[in-house]
Amino acid sequence: MLTIDHVSKTFFPGTVNERTALDRVDLTLAERDFVTVIGSNGAGKSTLLNAVAGRILADSGTIEIDGRCVNKLPDHKRAKYVGRVFQDPLAGTAPTLTIEENLSLALLRGRRRGLGMGLGKKRRAEFREQLATLELGLEDRLTARVGLLSGGQRQALSLLMAGFTHPRIMLLDEHTAALDPQRAELVTTLTQRIVEQGGLTTLMVTHNMEQAIRLGNRLIMMHEGRVVYEADAETKSRLTVHDLLQEFANIKGATLSDKSFLG
Repeated sequence: MLTIDHVSKTFFPGTVNERTALDRVDLTLAERDFVTVIGSNGAGKSTLLNAVAGRILADSGTIEIDGRCVNKLPDHKRAKYVGRVFQDPLAGTAPTLTIEENLSLALLRGRRRGLGMGLGKKRRAEFREQLATLELGLEDRLTARVGLLSGGQRQALSLLMAGFTHPRIMLLDEHTAALDPQRAELVTTLTQRIVEQGGLTTLMVTHNMEQAIRLGNRLIMMHEGRVVYEADAETKSRLTVHDLLQEFANIKGATLSDKSFLG
């Protein structure tokens, strides 16, 4: 489903600010794999997601989605393959548009768009049905502007929108980090449900070790642009936060963010 083969990315090459963000990264996700990604600050986690999404282009190596090489495709052309939820609740939605308009745009992601949103009676009924699954009452607020929603509501809506068209790859970039603990837990629960019910292949970056262990069937740890540790489903089922802290301690020079101790 997703194959990342020897992918490298260096920012500001040939300058005093040169930084290698990805260093010959190899990673393969089979269909329905849910891989959580942890690592110290600057380990290359978000850069990896950006490379898959097409927000940045890799310097070398290949990225294949569903058997197709997407190396040269920019992000807007990868949109029909990739769904994404960002850390910032403001990033995944259009705040000046209504809930139903945001959902309509998500439904048309990666397709040719006409002049209209196509918001007919049937589509609104479908939107209400989908929103009801969030259990946040948003199905009764279709015409409310998204900018009026709370951060947790916006992230829940972003999750729904990202999975709306059953993307080949779902990318979650610390999507609960900006929320308070109660709303973060709500979005975490919704994440698990949407991924499982949709059978989505998912790559999720998080600083929260407990979350990284609890969600998904595989786990990888990154450091200085490389994958330095992998846990398959069987190993992951036995992992503890203490085990992961020990793995970090074994990496020379690794530094831990305070967020790494959440859980």
